[in-house]
Amino acid sequence: MYSTYRLKANELDSKFIENLKTLFEDKEIEIAVYEVDETEYLLKSDANRRRLLEAIDNVKNEKNLIQVEMMKI
Repeated sequence: MYSTYRLKANELDSKFIENLKTLFEDKEIEIAVYEVDETEYLLKSDANRRRLLEAIDNVKNEKNLIQVEMMKI
């Protein structure tokens, strides 16, 4: 079985570890930890790259921006 968990380091707790132990019981498991760079992932696709770079350019040039009015409740 292969499982991937994505969470922030400060979300790791004993409950998470206990759940892993329950899920895998006495099986040998491997845990690999690496930092996720969302920007790098999103730039892999040519279509995403174009959209993101265009959005960055729009913000820099203050064009095609959308303003949202927040309502107080």
